Amino acid sequence: MSAVSIKGVSKQFEAGVTALQGIDLDVEPGEFVSLIGPSGCGKSTLLRIIGDLTKPTAGTVQVNGKPADRARRDHEYGIVFQDAVLYDWRTVSKNISLPLELLHWNRSRRNARIKDMLELVELTGFESHHPWQLSGGMQQRVSIARALSFSPSLLLMDEPFGALDEMTRERLNAELLRIWQETGSTVVFVTHSISEAVFLSTRVVVMSVRPGQIAGLVDVDLEQPRTNATRESPRFFELVTQVREQLAAAGARLGETQEPALVEDQV
Repeated sequence: MSAVSIKGVSKQFEAGVTALQGIDLDVEPGEFVSLIGPSGCGKSTLLRIIGDLTKPTAGTVQVNGKPADRARRDHEYGIVFQDAVLYDWRTVSKNISLPLELLHWNRSRRNARIKDMLELVELTGFESHHPWQLSGGMQQRVSIARALSFSPSLLLMDEPFGALDEMTRERLNAELLRIWQETGSTVVFVTHSISEAVFLSTRVVVMSVRPGQIAGLVDVDLEQPRTNATRESPRFFELVTQVREQLAAAGARLGETQEPALVEDQV
């Protein structure tokens, strides 16, 4: 059974703008799949449809064999957005604790899980800090810890490192791979960065200009664990070139012009 199964998904917004058209995609358990494409191609819209934050106009989505709305109610996934979306009046521990409180975990169980999450994202010692006392990278690590706190099988990530400087971004890429390997979660990751997609993924999904379609799939056969040396390997550059060429071909083949990005695709 696929972790995510998308069949014939299309999305049309008001005023007749078609964001996605005929998307078919299966993501297997334990995969790390990145969605990449030009701005406004519907990457974030597709992620939101998987997470039942937006309804498709046509087609179906299943998460672990369940309709997306049922999977949401059953807490099958966690979501991390580009902004950390932390509550300033809550400490790091209290931010991580929020979904556990909503799930009515008792205090001792919550505290044990928070401790595990702090260790996972390497923030032990910062549990009493508030978000405004943390760097942007640390805030995103708190957001990841919160999303994983209730052990979802699927993690949805919408450009979580897009606003960070390059050095911080590369460091968090390595940390995310470590977390992915330790948890065994399935990850669907939206990015504009070709090198980030190749470094992180087991598979890269290349999307066309609007209306967003799947223009190509690139299997990433880089060895694990991946390090800074991975980014300097000949195979890494070959895969980056392959993704870049597919993006260029998709733009030429599937769309002549590029319209302004949809508001929904910037969330």
